[in-house]
Amino acid sequence: MIERNWIKVILTPLSWLYGLITSIRNLLYDTQVLRSERPSQFTLSVGNITVGGTGKTPMTEYLVRLLSAKYATAILSRGYGRKTKGFVLAQPKLTAEDIGDEPLQYFEKFGDSVTVAVCEKRVIGAREIASLKPDVKLLLLDDAFQHRAIIQDLKLVLTDYARPFYKDLPFPAGRLRETRSGAKRADAIIVTKCPSTLTEEEKIQIITKIRRYGKNGTPVFFSFIRYGEAVCYDGSRVKLNNVKLVAGIANPATFTAHVGQHCNVIEEIIYPDHHNYSTDDLKGLIKYLKNDTFVVTTEKDMVKLKPLVEEAGVTAQFVYIPIVVDFKNETSNFDLWIRQKIQNIL
Repeated sequence: MIERNWIKVILTPLSWLYGLITSIRNLLYDTQVLRSERPSQFTLSVGNITVGGTGKTPMTEYLVRLLSAKYATAILSRGYGRKTKGFVLAQPKLTAEDIGDEPLQYFEKFGDSVTVAVCEKRVIGAREIASLKPDVKLLLLDDAFQHRAIIQDLKLVLTDYARPFYKDLPFPAGRLRETRSGAKRADAIIVTKCPSTLTEEEKIQIITKIRRYGKNGTPVFFSFIRYGEAVCYDGSRVKLNNVKLVAGIANPATFTAHVGQHCNVIEEIIYPDHHNYSTDDLKGLIKYLKNDTFVVTTEKDMVKLKPLVEEAGVTAQFVYIPIVVDFKNETSNFDLWIRQKIQNIL
């Protein structure tokens, strides 16, 4: 711990420099020296200030379920981890290598009910969607808070309860993509992955700390992760006991804790975020795997592992655990706030 603190002290001046650069960039956009473009669709951005692991994917899925029945909706992502470039529209037979793991998850989950596309430059992506899908009125921008070349009508910033942005520093001493003051651009801040034991008193303390950096009156919501029943890769429901835990996500702590509470974890294998699984990876996962043991993964890992698992004929021993966002007693307030914000423009 002492060594880590010394490293942080050494890197802090670089964090100041990085923070200064990002602040200058934001100032240039704020003063319109650098121009932003407004797309034809209403844009709802789901982003963060912290690098990775705040729960953007399940939040985006929550918004799809909430809004897509009323508004023709598209999800536009960068498509981290893909091997393609430029604009790609999700369609059958494309893989995570074509569009990225999270967009593939959206496409497989929602099918034809929403449009899913990827593009590094969100402005270009929005134009392409407008051309190909002119009926789309609502554009969900996945992880685009710092992508200021596109105007975002409504900006949601997520911060992990266990790693709040107000306790962190910009890269490289910390995990912030910009300074804490970036929270002033947010229209709402959502504290994600909250523990079930969270009290109203603690909520007030967190809100007070967040509002040191956000705009006056910016609403703060608290969300929780709700895990579903384990699902076999072939779609059947299974009962877990002995498991080999595998995850390739930015912050697996919540997932590993949940699995550890409900299963006997005989081995835990953690890969980097957006890990592209190989045949050799699969061979290592099933080597010495007993008949009474399942390999349990996140849903994000499942979309990349599934083709390999199916080809090897071992779907019966691979399961994933789906998750959804739950606002608990704040659900109606959050849903109403979102709907009213959109209705005021659309």
